[in-house]
Amino acid sequence: MEILKVENLCKTYGKGENKVTAVDNISFSINKGEFVAIVGASGSGKSTLLHLLGGVDRPTSGKVYIEGKDIYSLNNDKLAIFRRRQVGIIYQFYNLIPILNVKENITLPVELDGDTVNPTKLKELVKTLGLEERENHLPNELSGGQQQRVSIGRAMINNPAIILADEPTGNLDSKAGDEIVALLKMSNKKYNQTIIVITHDLEIAKQADRVITIEDGKVIRDERN
Repeated sequence: MEILKVENLCKTYGKGENKVTAVDNISFSINKGEFVAIVGASGSGKSTLLHLLGGVDRPTSGKVYIEGKDIYSLNNDKLAIFRRRQVGIIYQFYNLIPILNVKENITLPVELDGDTVNPTKLKELVKTLGLEERENHLPNELSGGQQQRVSIGRAMINNPAIILADEPTGNLDSKAGDEIVALLKMSNKKYNQTIIVITHDLEIAKQADRVITIEDGKVIRDERN
């Protein structure tokens, strides 16, 4: 089942001689449960593409559909709510709230929605993330790998349609990085979670179901592993 559809997506910055095309007429679709890596050199446009897929930035032209919803037909307030509920984003530098503990950081999207956290689901998620002994710790009391696990939990807590990970292992040593990739793969298989990872690490790309290669803002290859 198609969960993400991208049609003729473009993003430009500046005008005239200073005009830069970061994303250049990209189209593709992704099915539910796929684990997709988007790869490319620095400056290729892959991070800009991720922000467009997640509703973080608006395109110059083109459309993004998530579960059939044209996300850029929404106004900013409705888009923010849709993003919080349907898109989980994992950043390279974690972006945790320093005054909130592990459990509070994970449940933040639910709290922002004014909903009640399902304690059974939270307990299972914390256990899956290997954070049972850390749930009352603040971010500065955690290792980098543990902080990234918290950000994965925060991305997963609302059962989003898609999870977008922007260089999720880029700030970690190789052992912690391998653990994060294994955790993403596990969530993909266990929960049928659709995951899109932006990475320059070809070892991570090899573990995905599919690899989309970006160069100069264009898709130059779309291959299945």
